[in-house]
Amino acid sequence: MSDPAQLYAQLTKAFEQRAWPLVKELVVRMLPVAPRQPAIHYMAGVACLELHEPQAAVECLRKATMLEPNQVGFLVQYAKALTLASRNRDAKDVADRAMALSPRDPATLDTLGVIYTQVGAHAVATEAFRQATALAPRHAPFRFNLATSLISTGEVAAAETELEACLALDPRHWTAHVTLAQLRRQTAENNHVQRLESLLRELGDRPPPNAPMFLHMALAKEYEDLGEFSASFDHLAMGKAAGAANLGYSSERDEEMFAALIDGFGEAAETLGSHAVAGHPTGEPIFIIGMPRSGTTLVERIISSHPDVYSAGEMLNFAMSVKRISQSRSPALLDADIIRRACRADLSRLGETYLNSTRPRTGHTPRFIDKLPHNFLYAGFIAHALPNAKIICLRRDPMDTCLSNFRQLFGLRSPFFDYSFDLLDTGRYYVLFDRLMAHWRQVLPGRILEVHYEDLVESQETSSRQLLEFCGLSWHDACLRFEENSAPVATASAVQVRAPIYRSSLQRWKKYGAKLDGLRDLLVQAGIAIES
Repeated sequence: MSDPAQLYAQLTKAFEQRAWPLVKELVVRMLPVAPRQPAIHYMAGVACLELHEPQAAVECLRKATMLEPNQVGFLVQYAKALTLASRNRDAKDVADRAMALSPRDPATLDTLGVIYTQVGAHAVATEAFRQATALAPRHAPFRFNLATSLISTGEVAAAETELEACLALDPRHWTAHVTLAQLRRQTAENNHVQRLESLLRELGDRPPPNAPMFLHMALAKEYEDLGEFSASFDHLAMGKAAGAANLGYSSERDEEMFAALIDGFGEAAETLGSHAVAGHPTGEPIFIIGMPRSGTTLVERIISSHPDVYSAGEMLNFAMSVKRISQSRSPALLDADIIRRACRADLSRLGETYLNSTRPRTGHTPRFIDKLPHNFLYAGFIAHALPNAKIICLRRDPMDTCLSNFRQLFGLRSPFFDYSFDLLDTGRYYVLFDRLMAHWRQVLPGRILEVHYEDLVESQETSSRQLLEFCGLSWHDACLRFEENSAPVATASAVQVRAPIYRSSLQRWKKYGAKLDGLRDLLVQAGIAIES
């Protein structure tokens, strides 16, 4: 065996060079001679994180923090691994331990802010980002992270200040341009079009990765606000095309996935046979589902204005629970193989697994909202695993829905939105969604309340009363004043839902004229009714 000192020197060098496979190899050789050396477990954990092995990372970093419980860096990476493993309760506990040690390194505080954001602790996240920015005021990414956190807590003016400070430090912080454009309605007197156009011209023939996408998307939003819809759509199409270049999206894979869901949950709720046993009896969860940008956040704010309801935001917990019971080795979050395996699994504990995974975010009010729009894919599993859960699906004008998905730049790392980088792919995805909802209506009669966004806008009180009655909640006038709800919002609608209901988004698609003819033809040919 090599000299331990030499091995450790090789290990630290490999770690510094980010040679992660070599780090893991050297750790295996080091542990027999130094099993209680916390730094070895720490380096192994970070290597596993970098190699996308969160479960292994959790175990390595747990050992590191047991051996060295007051090392902030160890705790932060442990908390990060726990979030990636969807163990949010444990992640927050570990992050709290790290914060209690009063870290003074801005990068550490910034990472803690990200972790708190991921577990839904937005107020603490904002404080962590504030401390990071105070320690390193000239670091643009810290300013940007603080700005996004301020948006989620409704501090829009302060967020705008931070975004401008970020861009003053680094005009090429491309994401900040989109966030700033979306922060408010731009006007002829106050907009960023000239700056954005200038930056776009400066990109040249070999632009930095994602720069064209972000700049075109920012310009699309600003030109739309200014009423220049043709220019807006052109920038939108160019921005999305730039973003789609490296995605490799396949609508055929989505068709296979949707077909597997329909096959897995057949003509009757008894399709799953012996596995369709009584699920977890809890009545806590209220699932708000539907195509993104269809009004899900609006409904979330209305219902969560009730004193008995807490909104847990957009959680991947149910999706992760299904993936776990499937025991599939697929790298995808959901695909045909995962669906087939999950449908053959014992679903009796799925509800319990899901509910436990939502703690401690939930459990302190009688009801909680899980508002992940794409949970419409999981409605069959939800209905079996949580027979007393409420499921509300938002529906919106098909053309407005598709346009709104296409004009939104969703999280680039999300597993759900690759279809949205092409207008016709978005239309094809909508057709799949519409057919799946028709199937759920047939095999899960009475389980899903379908609410139309247009009805909410035109008859707010009537629709709000319908929502509360379906959820078994008493009426509260606060639900009509959802814009006063101070709870954080971490979705693309964070600014809009802090204002009263408005009608300007209805029939927005008509403003784009012939630019949307191809989409309309696709939907009509699929049997989707389009209002003329």
